[in-house]
Amino acid sequence: MPKVLLLGGTTEASALARLLADAGVATTLSYAGRTTSPRKQPVPVRVGGFGGAEGLADWMRENRVTHLIDATHPFAATMSANAVTAAQLAGTPLIALTRPAWEPQEGDRWRHVADVAAAVSSLAGPARRVMLALGRMHVGAFAAQPQHHYLLRFVDAPEGPPPLPRRSLVVDRGPFTVDGDIGLMREHAIELVVCKNAGGTGAQAKLVAARELGLPVVMIDRPAIPARREVHDPLEVLHWLDHAAASTAERGV
Repeated sequence: MPKVLLLGGTTEASALARLLADAGVATTLSYAGRTTSPRKQPVPVRVGGFGGAEGLADWMRENRVTHLIDATHPFAATMSANAVTAAQLAGTPLIALTRPAWEPQEGDRWRHVADVAAAVSSLAGPARRVMLALGRMHVGAFAAQPQHHYLLRFVDAPEGPPPLPRRSLVVDRGPFTVDGDIGLMREHAIELVVCKNAGGTGAQAKLVAARELGLPVVMIDRPAIPARREVHDPLEVLHWLDHAAASTAERGV
């Protein structure tokens, strides 16, 4: 019987955790711990880091994990790279549940940049009203462009004021709607949107809203991840587990 470690923190991971629980698969869901009020899960939850790839491999050995599933955020590059290395060290099969990346549509005004630092540099120039749709982790970097008024949207209220001299803060949890994001952008007179190419549908509303309003978007491209098997549908992960279990049984393991 499989014993799964699910690296989560995304809506896709939560959906997969429910499927695994319903299928009776022994699963531990691991969070990085950045969200203070995560959704309740149907499987045991572990919070915190592992101590790098070797620590993750050791944890999997000690807890007899048979399968590793990476359903972290597409920008959790360090964790995903550690998962690839740890799976190799522990001899544990790995699959990644990822979101398809967004692709520009007709009417989009995207400027692609490689990373957060490049996004900050792209904002050089006259003051504008900018929606930073990045979560709270990278907000401090934009203090290097203090001339703008920034609209921030966080899942949790911050412990202290964000380090930006001109800002508005909205605390809200998605998924968001196109009409809601159009209203938000109009209310705050947004002129530019900055976001990561997170992919999926849960956070796509802001891009459709920007398209409808004719607003430019600074799009931070995804970081490179080591080669691994990837799927986009939680059901494909269950099929992978079923196939792996059948192969193991055939070998008499």
